[in-house]
Amino acid sequence: MQAISQTDNGDSELLDIAVEAARAGARVIRDATAERGKLVWESKGQSDFVSEVDKASEREIDGVITRRLPDATVLGEELSPTAIASKGIVVIADPLDGTTNFLHGYPEYSVSIAIARSGVLCAGVVLNVAREEEFTSRRSGGAFLNGKRIKVSSLREPERSLIGTGFPFKTLDKLPQYLEQFSLVTRGTAGIRRAGSAALDLSNVACGRFDAFWELVLAPWDVAAGMLMVQEAGGVVTDIDGNPPRLDAESFVAGNPAMHAWLLQTVKRANMSKGKD
Repeated sequence: MQAISQTDNGDSELLDIAVEAARAGARVIRDATAERGKLVWESKGQSDFVSEVDKASEREIDGVITRRLPDATVLGEELSPTAIASKGIVVIADPLDGTTNFLHGYPEYSVSIAIARSGVLCAGVVLNVAREEEFTSRRSGGAFLNGKRIKVSSLREPERSLIGTGFPFKTLDKLPQYLEQFSLVTRGTAGIRRAGSAALDLSNVACGRFDAFWELVLAPWDVAAGMLMVQEAGGVVTDIDGNPPRLDAESFVAGNPAMHAWLLQTVKRANMSKGKD
Protein backbone atom coordinates (compact mmCIF):
# COMPACT_ATOMS: atom_id res chain seq x y z
CA MET A 1 0.00 0.00 0.00
CA GLN A 2 1.25 3.48 -0.89
CA ALA A 3 2.10 5.58 2.16
CA ILE A 4 0.02 8.68 2.88
CA SER A 5 2.15 11.71 2.11
CA GLN A 6 2.36 14.86 4.22
CA THR A 7 1.06 17.08 1.41
CA ASP A 8 -2.30 18.22 0.09
CA ASN A 9 -2.15 15.22 -2.25
CA GLY A 10 -2.12 13.10 0.86
CA ASP A 11 -5.22 14.91 2.11
CA SER A 12 -6.96 14.16 -1.19
CA GLU A 13 -6.22 10.48 -0.73
CA LEU A 14 -7.54 10.62 2.82
CA LEU A 15 -10.75 12.18 1.49
CA ASP A 16 -11.10 9.40 -1.08
CA ILE A 17 -10.79 6.83 1.72
CA ALA A 18 -13.35 8.65 3.88
CA VAL A 19 -15.80 8.79 0.98
CA GLU A 20 -15.34 5.08 0.20
CA ALA A 21 -15.92 4.17 3.85
CA ALA A 22 -18.98 6.44 4.18
CA ARG A 23 -20.56 5.03 1.04
CA ALA A 24 -19.97 1.49 2.30
CA GLY A 25 -21.73 2.31 5.57
CA ALA A 26 -24.53 4.11 3.76
CA ARG A 27 -25.25 1.07 1.56
CA VAL A 28 -25.89 -1.01 4.66
CA ILE A 29 -28.27 1.58 6.06
CA ARG A 30 -30.06 2.00 2.73
CA ASP A 31 -30.50 -1.76 2.32
CA ALA A 32 -31.98 -2.03 5.82
CA THR A 33 -34.53 0.73 5.33
CA ALA A 34 -37.40 -1.50 4.24
CA GLU A 35 -36.91 -3.78 7.25
CA ARG A 36 -36.48 -1.09 9.91
CA GLY A 37 -39.72 -2.09 11.62
CA LYS A 38 -38.20 -5.46 12.53
CA LEU A 39 -35.01 -4.08 14.04
CA VAL A 40 -34.21 -4.56 17.72
CA TRP A 41 -33.54 -1.32 19.59
CA GLU A 42 -30.78 -1.46 22.17
CA SER A 43 -30.64 1.35 24.73
CA LYS A 44 -27.27 2.98 25.46
CA GLY A 45 -28.77 5.53 27.84
CA GLN A 46 -31.53 8.10 28.23
CA SER A 47 -33.26 8.35 24.81
CA ASP A 48 -30.10 7.00 23.18
CA PHE A 49 -30.40 3.92 21.00
CA VAL A 50 -28.24 1.64 18.86
CA SER A 51 -29.43 -0.96 16.38
CA GLU A 52 -27.90 -3.83 14.43
CA VAL A 53 -27.78 -1.42 11.48
CA ASP A 54 -25.36 0.85 13.37
CA LYS A 55 -23.18 -2.17 14.02
CA ALA A 56 -23.35 -3.46 10.44
CA SER A 57 -22.46 -0.01 9.08
CA GLU A 58 -19.59 0.11 11.57
CA ARG A 59 -18.24 -3.21 10.29
CA GLU A 60 -18.28 -2.01 6.68
CA ILE A 61 -16.52 1.23 7.59
CA ASP A 62 -13.97 -0.62 9.68
CA GLY A 63 -13.33 -3.00 6.79
CA VAL A 64 -12.51 -0.15 4.41
CA ILE A 65 -10.26 1.57 6.95
CA THR A 66 -8.44 -1.66 7.82
CA ARG A 67 -7.75 -2.32 4.14
CA ARG A 68 -6.73 1.18 3.11
CA LEU A 69 -5.29 2.62 6.35
CA PRO A 70 -4.13 -0.42 8.32
CA ASP A 71 -2.07 1.64 10.78
CA ALA A 72 -4.82 4.18 11.56
CA THR A 73 -6.61 4.45 14.88
CA VAL A 74 -10.40 4.52 14.62
CA LEU A 75 -12.27 6.79 17.03
CA GLY A 76 -16.04 6.36 17.23
CA GLU A 77 -19.00 5.75 19.47
CA GLU A 78 -19.48 2.20 18.22
CA LEU A 79 -15.81 1.63 17.36
CA SER A 80 -13.07 2.80 19.78
CA PRO A 81 -14.54 5.65 21.83
CA THR A 82 -11.47 5.96 24.06
CA ALA A 83 -8.90 6.22 21.23
CA ILE A 84 -6.49 9.14 21.43
CA ALA A 85 -7.25 11.61 18.64
CA SER A 86 -3.88 13.38 18.48
CA LYS A 87 -1.29 10.82 17.36
CA GLY A 88 -0.72 9.56 13.83
CA ILE A 89 -3.68 9.09 11.51
CA VAL A 90 -7.04 8.89 13.28
CA VAL A 91 -10.34 8.10 11.60
CA ILE A 92 -13.25 9.67 13.50
CA ALA A 93 -16.44 7.88 12.48
CA ASP A 94 -20.13 7.76 13.28
CA PRO A 95 -21.64 4.84 11.33
CA LEU A 96 -25.19 6.15 11.84
CA ASP A 97 -25.71 9.65 13.23
CA GLY A 98 -29.41 9.99 13.94
CA THR A 99 -30.26 6.39 14.87
CA THR A 100 -33.57 7.38 16.46
CA ASN A 101 -34.54 9.23 13.28
CA PHE A 102 -33.65 6.16 11.21
CA LEU A 103 -35.64 3.82 13.43
CA HIS A 104 -38.70 6.08 13.04
CA GLY A 105 -38.26 6.66 9.32
CA TYR A 106 -37.59 10.36 9.79
CA PRO A 107 -35.27 11.27 6.88
CA GLU A 108 -32.45 12.98 8.78
CA TYR A 109 -29.68 10.46 9.43
CA SER A 110 -26.17 10.22 8.12
CA VAL A 111 -22.80 8.55 8.05
CA SER A 112 -20.06 10.90 9.24
CA ILE A 113 -16.35 10.24 8.77
CA ALA A 114 -13.39 12.56 9.32
CA ILE A 115 -9.69 11.78 9.12
CA ALA A 116 -7.08 13.65 11.15
CA ARG A 117 -3.30 13.53 10.98
CA SER A 118 -1.40 14.44 14.16
CA GLY A 119 -4.52 16.07 15.59
CA VAL A 120 -5.27 18.18 12.49
CA LEU A 121 -8.48 17.51 10.55
CA CYS A 122 -7.57 16.79 6.92
CA ALA A 123 -10.71 15.35 5.31
CA GLY A 124 -14.36 14.83 6.06
CA VAL A 125 -17.55 13.43 4.57
CA VAL A 126 -21.13 13.56 5.82
CA LEU A 127 -23.51 11.44 3.76
CA ASN A 128 -27.24 12.06 4.21
CA VAL A 129 -28.46 8.57 3.44
CA ALA A 130 -32.16 9.35 3.05
CA ARG A 131 -31.68 12.35 0.76
CA GLU A 132 -28.67 11.12 -1.25
CA GLU A 133 -26.64 14.20 -0.32
CA GLU A 134 -22.89 13.80 0.06
CA PHE A 135 -21.03 16.63 1.77
CA THR A 136 -17.24 16.53 1.45
CA SER A 137 -14.39 18.74 2.58
CA ARG A 138 -10.60 18.72 2.50
CA ARG A 139 -8.19 20.91 4.44
CA SER A 140 -7.55 24.07 2.40
CA GLY A 141 -9.55 22.50 -0.44
CA GLY A 142 -13.06 23.81 0.16
CA ALA A 143 -16.37 22.14 0.91
CA PHE A 144 -18.76 20.52 -1.55
CA LEU A 145 -22.26 19.08 -1.82
CA ASN A 146 -22.53 16.35 -4.46
CA GLY A 147 -19.42 17.77 -6.10
CA LYS A 148 -20.52 21.41 -6.19
CA ARG A 149 -18.72 23.95 -4.02
CA ILE A 150 -20.71 25.30 -1.08
CA LYS A 151 -20.41 28.39 1.09
CA VAL A 152 -21.94 29.51 4.36
CA SER A 153 -24.76 32.04 4.12
CA SER A 154 -24.09 35.76 3.92
CA LEU A 155 -27.01 36.74 6.14
CA ARG A 156 -26.12 39.21 8.89
CA GLU A 157 -29.50 40.06 10.45
CA PRO A 158 -30.33 37.76 13.40
CA GLU A 159 -34.06 38.49 13.08
CA ARG A 160 -34.03 36.85 9.64
CA SER A 161 -31.83 33.90 10.57
CA LEU A 162 -32.59 30.20 10.83
CA ILE A 163 -30.60 28.44 13.56
CA GLY A 164 -29.91 24.75 14.07
CA THR A 165 -29.60 23.16 17.49
CA GLY A 166 -29.64 19.92 19.43
CA PHE A 167 -31.17 19.14 22.81
CA PRO A 168 -28.97 17.81 25.67
CA PHE A 169 -31.03 14.61 25.85
CA LYS A 170 -28.18 12.53 27.26
CA THR A 171 -27.40 14.97 30.08
CA LEU A 172 -30.69 16.35 31.32
CA ASP A 173 -28.95 18.27 34.12
CA LYS A 174 -27.92 20.74 31.39
CA LEU A 175 -31.52 21.29 30.29
CA PRO A 176 -32.16 24.44 32.41
CA GLN A 177 -29.03 26.09 30.98
CA TYR A 178 -30.04 25.05 27.46
CA LEU A 179 -33.62 26.31 27.85
CA GLU A 180 -32.32 29.72 28.90
CA GLN A 181 -30.21 29.82 25.76
CA PHE A 182 -33.09 28.54 23.64
CA SER A 183 -35.37 31.29 24.94
CA LEU A 184 -32.95 34.10 24.08
CA VAL A 185 -32.09 32.68 20.65
CA THR A 186 -35.77 32.17 19.82
CA ARG A 187 -36.60 35.78 20.71
CA GLY A 188 -33.92 37.10 18.36
CA THR A 189 -34.30 34.92 15.25
CA ALA A 190 -36.76 33.78 12.60
CA GLY A 191 -36.68 30.21 13.87
CA ILE A 192 -34.84 27.27 15.37
CA ARG A 193 -34.73 23.73 13.99
CA ARG A 194 -33.72 20.52 15.75
CA ALA A 195 -33.36 17.70 13.20
CA GLY A 196 -31.41 15.16 15.25
CA SER A 197 -28.09 14.72 13.44
CA ALA A 198 -25.36 17.17 14.44
CA ALA A 199 -23.25 16.09 11.46
CA LEU A 200 -26.07 17.16 9.13
CA ASP A 201 -26.75 20.33 11.13
CA LEU A 202 -23.16 21.44 10.64
CA SER A 203 -23.28 20.46 6.98
CA ASN A 204 -26.42 22.56 6.62
CA VAL A 205 -24.53 25.51 8.09
CA ALA A 206 -21.78 24.88 5.55
CA CYS A 207 -24.19 25.07 2.61
CA GLY A 208 -26.15 28.04 3.94
CA ARG A 209 -29.42 26.35 4.91
CA PHE A 210 -28.73 27.26 8.53
CA ASP A 211 -27.07 30.54 9.40
CA ALA A 212 -25.66 29.15 12.66
CA PHE A 213 -25.84 26.19 15.04
CA TRP A 214 -25.14 25.43 18.68
CA GLU A 215 -25.30 22.40 20.95
CA LEU A 216 -24.11 21.70 24.49
CA VAL A 217 -23.25 18.00 24.51
CA LEU A 218 -21.49 16.52 21.49
CA ALA A 219 -18.80 13.89 21.02
CA PRO A 220 -15.87 14.03 18.56
CA TRP A 221 -17.59 11.67 16.11
CA ASP A 222 -20.65 13.98 16.09
CA VAL A 223 -18.71 17.05 14.98
CA ALA A 224 -15.36 16.23 13.37
CA ALA A 225 -16.44 16.03 9.72
CA GLY A 226 -19.04 18.80 10.06
CA MET A 227 -16.58 21.11 11.79
CA LEU A 228 -14.16 20.88 8.88
CA MET A 229 -17.09 21.35 6.48
CA VAL A 230 -18.09 24.65 8.08
CA GLN A 231 -14.53 25.96 8.22
CA GLU A 232 -13.81 25.07 4.59
CA ALA A 233 -17.10 26.71 3.54
CA GLY A 234 -15.97 30.02 5.06
CA GLY A 235 -17.65 29.68 8.44
CA VAL A 236 -16.46 29.81 12.04
CA VAL A 237 -16.55 27.08 14.70
CA THR A 238 -15.63 27.59 18.36
CA ASP A 239 -16.43 26.11 21.69
CA ILE A 240 -19.14 27.81 23.72
CA ASP A 241 -16.57 30.13 25.33
CA GLY A 242 -15.34 31.33 21.96
CA ASN A 243 -12.09 29.35 22.02
CA PRO A 244 -10.72 27.47 19.00
CA PRO A 245 -12.59 24.17 18.84
CA ARG A 246 -11.06 20.99 20.22
CA LEU A 247 -12.68 17.70 19.30
CA ASP A 248 -13.25 16.99 23.00
CA ALA A 249 -14.76 20.41 23.74
CA GLU A 250 -18.32 18.99 23.96
CA SER A 251 -20.17 22.34 23.45
CA PHE A 252 -19.95 24.04 20.06
CA VAL A 253 -21.12 27.17 18.22
CA ALA A 254 -20.85 27.38 14.42
CA GLY A 255 -22.05 29.74 11.73
CA ASN A 256 -21.21 32.27 9.11
CA PRO A 257 -18.86 34.88 10.65
CA ALA A 258 -21.56 37.41 11.50
CA MET A 259 -24.12 34.94 12.85
CA HIS A 260 -21.52 32.95 14.76
CA ALA A 261 -20.53 36.13 16.59
CA TRP A 262 -24.17 36.96 17.40
CA LEU A 263 -25.07 33.42 18.51
CA LEU A 264 -21.95 33.09 20.65
CA GLN A 265 -22.72 36.38 22.37
CA THR A 266 -26.35 35.33 22.89
CA VAL A 267 -25.63 31.96 24.49
CA LYS A 268 -22.95 33.56 26.67
CA ARG A 269 -25.50 36.15 27.81
CA ALA A 270 -27.91 33.35 28.67
CA ASN A 271 -25.20 31.63 30.72
CA MET A 272 -24.48 34.84 32.64
CA SER A 273 -28.18 35.40 33.24
CA LYS A 274 -28.59 31.87 34.57
CA GLY A 275 -25.60 32.33 36.82
CA LYS A 276 -27.26 35.29 38.56
CA ASP A 277 -30.39 33.30 39.46
